[in-house]
Amino acid sequence: MRLSENDHDHTDSLVSEGHSEAGASAGPSNGHNGVLVKSNGFCANGTSKVVSDGVDGGTRGRGASIARVSLPGSTLYDNSYVDREEFVRLVIQSLRDVGYIESAATLEAESGYVMEAPEVAEFRRCILDGSWERAQATLLRLGVEDDERLWEARFLINQQKYLELLEAQKTTAALHVLRNELAPMHVDPDQLHSLSSLMMCSDSYDLRQRADWDGAAGNSRRQLLINLQRHIPSSVMMPQKRFATLLDQARQFQLSRCLYHNAPLSPRNFTLYADHQCDRNALPRVTTAILEVHTDEVWNLQWSHSGMYLASASRDKSAIIWRVGLDRDPSVREYSPQHILRDHPYPVGCVAWSLDDSILLTSAEHYINMWNARTGVCLKILDEHKDVVTALAWLPDGSGFISGGLDRQIILWNADGTRRDSWGHTPIRVTDLVVTPDFTRLVAIGMYDGMSTSPGGGSPPAVVTPPTGGAAPASGVRGSENRIIVYDLATKQVDISIRMDGELTSVKISRDSQYALINRAPELGSSCEIQLWDLTTERITRKYIGQKQSRHVIRSCFGGVDENFITSGSEDGNVYIWHRDTGELLEVLPGHGTGSVNSVAWNPCNERMFASCSDDRTIRIWEAPPPHSLGLPALAEAEPTEYKGKGKSRERWDGEGRFATSSSTSLPTSATI
Repeated sequence: MRLSENDHDHTDSLVSEGHSEAGASAGPSNGHNGVLVKSNGFCANGTSKVVSDGVDGGTRGRGASIARVSLPGSTLYDNSYVDREEFVRLVIQSLRDVGYIESAATLEAESGYVMEAPEVAEFRRCILDGSWERAQATLLRLGVEDDERLWEARFLINQQKYLELLEAQKTTAALHVLRNELAPMHVDPDQLHSLSSLMMCSDSYDLRQRADWDGAAGNSRRQLLINLQRHIPSSVMMPQKRFATLLDQARQFQLSRCLYHNAPLSPRNFTLYADHQCDRNALPRVTTAILEVHTDEVWNLQWSHSGMYLASASRDKSAIIWRVGLDRDPSVREYSPQHILRDHPYPVGCVAWSLDDSILLTSAEHYINMWNARTGVCLKILDEHKDVVTALAWLPDGSGFISGGLDRQIILWNADGTRRDSWGHTPIRVTDLVVTPDFTRLVAIGMYDGMSTSPGGGSPPAVVTPPTGGAAPASGVRGSENRIIVYDLATKQVDISIRMDGELTSVKISRDSQYALINRAPELGSSCEIQLWDLTTERITRKYIGQKQSRHVIRSCFGGVDENFITSGSEDGNVYIWHRDTGELLEVLPGHGTGSVNSVAWNPCNERMFASCSDDRTIRIWEAPPPHSLGLPALAEAEPTEYKGKGKSRERWDGEGRFATSSSTSLPTSATI
């Protein structure tokens, strides 16, 4: 959109008089004393204008003339696909957005391009001022040629007008708009009925609540402009902060291509001058502690929400609450078993922290124990299930928790352990479940094998998979049907039911509640893989391969600052880490002894730390290499120190991506600490 000669002169006068207080540059900004040098950066065309008025260190004075620059071609650079006019107009918009009003006007004059036509500016003012008739008239001059788009834009304006009249309690005027402006537009009957029902609102607050609208004094008019933008050509009315949107898209693209990104973004670690790239040392890949107190296989573990405690569940019929020291340096940080929870009649399969970390749930066969996490005292034992409890999940609001088991029961409990509700008998023998963070759905996985389970329950069949770490069902059950079932949490109705091949052993949900991460033990002859499902499209979006799983229950998790990584244990004793978006295998971490690595858990408050547990009876803490270990000898030369009764392995960096164990002491498995 070019300036005419008259527009050129008009712009100069506007700049010098209208916006000096809005943040225009004062003094030399390009390093030339008293002279403002303007250049288009093209050495080939030889066009370089020097403009100076000798006043105020180079600031252009009132009425100064800006020479228009004439450049060859229409693209920004030679062999570039970027249109010069589009680029310049976006720069002008960005300058205005951040307060450089005079600079924006200067660029308009020098380039001959204007950010937008006067009609667009008038249209914006009309919307923000609530001048609805003028807005309708101006809309017709914006070049919206598509009748459908024009209809949508007019409807949005009339709807805003109607709501504002209702809010101002001008019921008669609002009724006139409804009958004479909205109804003749042949609006969908249900939508028109919904709008008309708002006239029954008792007051303006009730109106805003029922209409999900924040009122004329809120952001509704600005939101209206954003909605109108979808129906007006972007070349006429540019989307707001368009350059910032493009930069954010570039940032997101760079992050998606950075395999090891694992730090919160800030101006210090993200620059426009170079592509973003993290190195491998941002990834937790070295063992900084080995916790050795359990006397049998460790099947499951979970961090507290504060990240200061770790709960582990073991085949030795105990659960342990580990306290994590506050030292940032892993060479001196201590891990101590705060409580050893022994009152379980069977091996412990599941652990789950309450929202405030005050209660820890554990499950052993069909029993659920509620523990005071601060004192280690058992508060209550729940025995409503008739078969193995395989999953425990607290509600996102902390008001209660949900349990699922092989008895096909899903039970909703209050926070005090009283039974609140039940799903009855589900179609599957639940092997795991989780509640979505947005508190809308429950995702369960399990086996549908055609076996009937009587309400009276009974002992689990000998071939049933233990809740964690045990052998898979016999081949007669292996061919049974397996499903992902997604329930509406409010109605308990099935939203999604997906049949899958292979036994499903673990499910985790992403923070945005859209993706489900599922471990699948394959059918005989098929490959092992972890699948990422999009619950919106009901499709697999990524597969992660490499780890081994055929006979045991293996649990995976999301990890990293933006859930950039997928982490899982494996039957080969290793820990596997993949890049979430690309599916590329980043690390295979050895260290555990013989047997399966059964579960992994990422610290929710430290993006550079996760834990793993194994059949070798140990828990390993994995962290990114400490900075001083990558080049300085401080940690490597430190003498190992023995800490009695701490369940802690002291380790030293060996210079090759591992910590070498220096000494290890473990607490005798006796009383609660």
